[in-house]
Amino acid sequence: MTAEAKPKLLVVEDDEGLQAQLKWAYDDFDVVVARDRATAIAAVRAEEPPVVTLDLGLPPDPDGTSEGFAVLDEIMALKPDTKVIVATGHGARDSALTAIERGAYDFYPKPVDIDQLGLIVRRALNLQRIEAENRALAQRAGQGNRVLGGLITAAPEMVRVARTIERVADTGVSVMLLGASGSGKELLARGLHEASNRRNGSFVAINCAAIPENLLESELFGHEKGAFTGAIKTTEGKIEQADGGTLFLDEVGDIPLPLQVKLLRFLQERQIERIGGRRTIDVDTRIVCATHQDLEAMIRDGRFREDLFYRLAEIVVKIPSLAERPGDAPLLAKAFLKRFSNEINPAVTGFAPDALAAIDGWSWPGNVRELENRVKRAVIMADGKLVTAADLDLQGGAGDDADVLNLKSARERADRKAIRHALARSEGNISNTARLLGISRPTLYDLLKQYDLQA
Repeated sequence: MTAEAKPKLLVVEDDEGLQAQLKWAYDDFDVVVARDRATAIAAVRAEEPPVVTLDLGLPPDPDGTSEGFAVLDEIMALKPDTKVIVATGHGARDSALTAIERGAYDFYPKPVDIDQLGLIVRRALNLQRIEAENRALAQRAGQGNRVLGGLITAAPEMVRVARTIERVADTGVSVMLLGASGSGKELLARGLHEASNRRNGSFVAINCAAIPENLLESELFGHEKGAFTGAIKTTEGKIEQADGGTLFLDEVGDIPLPLQVKLLRFLQERQIERIGGRRTIDVDTRIVCATHQDLEAMIRDGRFREDLFYRLAEIVVKIPSLAERPGDAPLLAKAFLKRFSNEINPAVTGFAPDALAAIDGWSWPGNVRELENRVKRAVIMADGKLVTAADLDLQGGAGDDADVLNLKSARERADRKAIRHALARSEGNISNTARLLGISRPTLYDLLKQYDLQA
């Protein structure tokens, strides 16, 4: 197996002794040396180095800065994501600040402290890699990882959910979405509507848990003028508003028993009566519902009608939690950061390494909604260009393997998690996945077969 290629480092320096010293100091880099503007720009074009160290005093102006600034300007024009670190002479603070204003990443004083410069170079490389990953993930979020409308995912579990919904979209059957709070049930319901032959009709959503019991019937079925105190005009209910389209009943388990009877009658007859009304109204509305509750347990306890359950649950789709979708948390976080930085704080451009690690390691009990809220808050509170784990309030982390005491089970869980994260990051490419995991392709194939995983 070939060793991973070393990162490129371009050293623009006309002092041959310092050239040799810097080249020797960075044996973990593939160091390319240039002594003037022409060779430096040629190296940038040919090698595309992520990091450049640049002495501003280059021939034919070795005692000034004009040639060095010309090189900096050309690099920024050719490849603006390059991290350029400029060398400044003693007391040349103004030159350093000017270089920063013109796009340089950082500066270092002469005479050169190799250890100090090494820290700056490696920090610049790390930042450049993170920003490149940010751009790649943002591009993936905008292209290859959107399914069923606006749903962003790279997890096979969610792709299967989306494909199931797409298959039943045009059938007209009632669909029940089961999943934890914040896992994206309304987004999937809207995606089902948009994929169906009802897409030109209205999509109406109502959260049955958010409306007081005494008002829910009016919200669903509407009322006639004078039906009760305060009913000053005839009002259509949500079922009627969604005629020809789709009604999404979120938290359907919170519908009280008396109202369940009326909803069942509508599903059987496709007719409603408004509160205070004396005539039936034909309504062609498709019902999609969702809940995080155990409706079968509620049926056993007499809190939910079994006949209504089977009317609503002609197709049942179980939505995995965010923790069960390896690779999706960083992918979604990138998309949220891009949206919120555009709306709220354009200075924020991406995530710091500790933030990405924290996002990947957190168990996300609040699912996608929690992730969205944390990223939004972090974009508002971030002091620099990169959101940190502290900005996300995720410095502690949270594992989900603490209860696994059996070594074989713990090993299998860890293997599955690592493989699925690597598959998500490499977009299913077997060679890249094996490289990320540090194993051979045959070994990866064996593990995929052993754990019944799909690339």
